Amino acid sequence: MSVLNISSAQYGDMTNQVTDVTIDSKQTDGVMDQDETTYTNSNWSQQLGIYKTIPEFKIALDMRAIWTVGKEIETDFDTKIILDHITGWGKDTFRNILKNMIITKRLGEDSYAEIIWNDDKTFPINLKPLDPNTIKQVYNRKGIIIRYEQQSKTKDGKPQIYKPNELFHLTNKRIADETHGCADSDALKSILEANKESFDDVRKLMHRYVKPLMKFILDTDDPVKIASYAAKMDKAVALGENIYIPKGAVEQELISVTANSTLNPIPWREHLRNYFYQVVGIPQIIMGSSGEFTESTAKIAYLAFEQSVDDEQNDLMEQVKDQLNLDIRLKFPASLRNELISDESKDSGQMNTQMNAAGMEE
Repeated sequence: MSVLNISSAQYGDMTNQVTDVTIDSKQTDGVMDQDETTYTNSNWSQQLGIYKTIPEFKIALDMRAIWTVGKEIETDFDTKIILDHITGWGKDTFRNILKNMIITKRLGEDSYAEIIWNDDKTFPINLKPLDPNTIKQVYNRKGIIIRYEQQSKTKDGKPQIYKPNELFHLTNKRIADETHGCADSDALKSILEANKESFDDVRKLMHRYVKPLMKFILDTDDPVKIASYAAKMDKAVALGENIYIPKGAVEQELISVTANSTLNPIPWREHLRNYFYQVVGIPQIIMGSSGEFTESTAKIAYLAFEQSVDDEQNDLMEQVKDQLNLDIRLKFPASLRNELISDESKDSGQMNTQMNAAGMEE
């Protein structure tokens, strides 16, 4: 008989079970001490996969581009004629090309379009968006870009060399001396992964409500007979047909999880959704959702979004002027500034009325 003595208890070691959170240090991809420094975005395929796989991210970037390009492009008559003749791959418009490049730069650091100039190179006659994964940026020792090299998707498979003024180049949130932008998809990666993981978990759980797991206890240990029965049962379930079994040959049991015995995934998914839109900088009301609690909080969120879009519009207008020699103005779709000022005036007037009434009563 074994001796059960409490003094024989031992303690464990949990030091390797839970690790402290650490954030990796980073170095900028600035120019090196050499004649030429090059950079190519090798992560584009993965970034594009995120855009085409995660619907929230795709719609958020699409919506951001729509609002940044704005309601319309305002310009003078001569410039409008130039813009009207820019067709990209043949069916584009200048607005569509700008939206394309905004989405691409936020998704994958930088976006590029080949500039087809007129004969005296005073204005562009076309813009052709390019694959960021094919473009190599080349910088001199002083950190100035001296050329671009398109490595693939070129005529005869040979590298295509572009001078700096032959590519329209937009960079997303460049930091310090980096030779490229910062992709929004990189900062959002952990949130997007957690959201997709949660979505897939709930999807699988709901599927199991329709086609639940079963446990079968067979009156045999013969692997051949077990495999034969498993094949018949799986086929019957797949076809939705009946199956007939000799009495006493099989016992079956539904494998299920007791209600309320696990965490409710809905609050976690709601938290991920709110966190995602907070980080990506788009209020949920912009997406047609009621993520903001009250009308006043929705207006403040909208106003903050408007400032961000204004800033991006100004950057884009400056780049169009500097790189394409075109003066344009991007009009914000719908502003709430006047309405907020009006609300503030009403609140101030109401407060003054109340104060005056209180003074008269005294």
